[in-house]
Amino acid sequence: MREIVLIYLDRSGGLQKFVHDCKKYNDSKQSYAVYRFIISINPSDIAELDATLGNYILHNPIKAAQIFQSVCFVAVKTLSLVEQLQTEAQINVLLKPTHLPSLPSYILDLSAFPFNYTSQRFYEAEGIVIAMGTVTKYTQGARFLCTGETCPFSEGFRYIRVHVPGATESATVRNDFVCSSCSSPLQEDMKFRVLGDKQILEMIDKKALNAFKGYSNNKSHFRIQTFTVFLR
Repeated sequence: MREIVLIYLDRSGGLQKFVHDCKKYNDSKQSYAVYRFIISINPSDIAELDATLGNYILHNPIKAAQIFQSVCFVAVKTLSLVEQLQTEAQINVLLKPTHLPSLPSYILDLSAFPFNYTSQRFYEAEGIVIAMGTVTKYTQGARFLCTGETCPFSEGFRYIRVHVPGATESATVRNDFVCSSCSSPLQEDMKFRVLGDKQILEMIDKKALNAFKGYSNNKSHFRIQTFTVFLR
């Protein structure tokens, strides 16, 4: 599948964009713990190249991102694109599909019961924004070092924490991580923390417009509830 990813990136122009993004990192004088790459993907085109990879992207995007991450790391090291990058864990790949299949199972419908949205895959939602919070910062990535003086992981980029969709802030940064080698506490190297923008929205399903218009479907009672969306 890694070969298929490389073929797709080459054909779609994604490889050229990746090289350009690497050049910006390489030319920067700032030191990074995490190198973030946003890759646009067409699920239909990938499914034609390899059905298994296409299925991963649609139904297990975190696994698919790991495959893209591996390919990007090999490309960086082979072509010497970013001199400062040391480990594969430092690459954070964000897959952005151009579209989803026009099937009901890919539509997020919170008025349906029971709710069956336990899988961490892509869904399409359509609604009305009724409230917006202010833009705040969140941690996209962080570097941790072992506090054991003789431990080999007291330096380097062994422990990289990266925010993944759906995770809380504490999953990325907190003070109870321990070294897998010597069990000593890990301490964050603050100068390598990578921040991003976050905004919280309150949305309501588009079907609510019917209620606002006075539309009745002969049901005596119905309820409309908002849902929260995190934009990162």
